[in-house]
Amino acid sequence: MNNRISLFDPIVSNDSQILILGSIPGNKSLEQQQYYANPRNCFWKLIFELFNENFTTDYRERVSLLKRYHIALWDIIDSCERSSSLDKDIKNENYNFSILNFLEEHPTIKVIFCNGKKSFKLLNKIFPENSNISIISLPSTSSAHAVPYDNKKREWSVIKDYIK
Repeated sequence: MNNRISLFDPIVSNDSQILILGSIPGNKSLEQQQYYANPRNCFWKLIFELFNENFTTDYRERVSLLKRYHIALWDIIDSCERSSSLDKDIKNENYNFSILNFLEEHPTIKVIFCNGKKSFKLLNKIFPENSNISIISLPSTSSAHAVPYDNKKREWSVIKDYIK
């Protein structure tokens, strides 16, 4: 297996207050060069519902919504080998150490929400313990994570508490 993939550039604005951190883009996202492009992943549906916005599949509008609500989006894995879109198939990963500089460059970010256990586990391996940035693990929005949508939405709603 030598199917090495890499992360996308972050979505961020100068006034981002939170960072949502995934693992690395799935196959559909890589094909379309868009975060969470697989329609079975509920990320976008969830974000739009949390902020009572009308859902759209237009990627520019999706990115605009994140920026409007001061949300940055990125991944914890810089590159890896993976035979499918599943996190369990990730091998030989290189961490996204640039995240530490990124947070220094965006001091308005005070909390990181990890989209799933993989990003949470990997972030905790490289993140300084004395940081003033909170790290919160949320259930994965992937359809492979078999938790009812309403449960995911309930847990993800905590995001609104961190946006001013």
